[in-house]
Amino acid sequence: MVSNTVFKYKTIKGVLHEIPVLIKMLLLLPLSFFCMYLPSFWLGAGIVFTVFFAFICGLSLHDQLTDFKPAFYYAILMYALSVFSNFFNNFRTLPVNQILTVFIPNPEYLRITLRLILIVQISALFFRTTSPLEIREVVRLEIISIFLCFIPEIFKIWTSVNLAWKSRGGKEGFGKIKTLVFILISLSFEKAAIKAKALEARS
Repeated sequence: MVSNTVFKYKTIKGVLHEIPVLIKMLLLLPLSFFCMYLPSFWLGAGIVFTVFFAFICGLSLHDQLTDFKPAFYYAILMYALSVFSNFFNNFRTLPVNQILTVFIPNPEYLRITLRLILIVQISALFFRTTSPLEIREVVRLEIISIFLCFIPEIFKIWTSVNLAWKSRGGKEGFGKIKTLVFILISLSFEKAAIKAKALEARS
């Protein structure tokens, strides 16, 4: 029986297999960035969506559970810390009949755990659909320079769309995130494609 390791490249071709590795790298950054700011509900929704998207990309349930192992152990640790924190902060004032409430995860610990799971899923999608050879070909000094230079470009795009949102009287909240994330990803994808073509022309 062939062992299945974490983030092992999957040769079965799926949707992400067809996307150039450089574009996947440039899109991974803003997506992971916004995962850091999503509320718990939408992090959970993102996890469910990513599970189904992984199936479309040719990843089996066994593959996904294998990739989830690092996050699973961390989630257990975070839950234990949450229970300890609840008990430590409330053991003097908590009535005996409500002692079981200490086992309810602290909202912030829950959000951190969901955030980690989603980021692990996104990372798994990248490594499962990108061969080591493709990564070695891309990870060169020139490519790394372009990748690093793209980081401030993303923040520049976000600043522009955020200012445009405010100037139009847009309100803070999930509606803003939902609208601006798609705009940011679209603009980032466009700029990444242009950079990839420029690099190919130079080569």
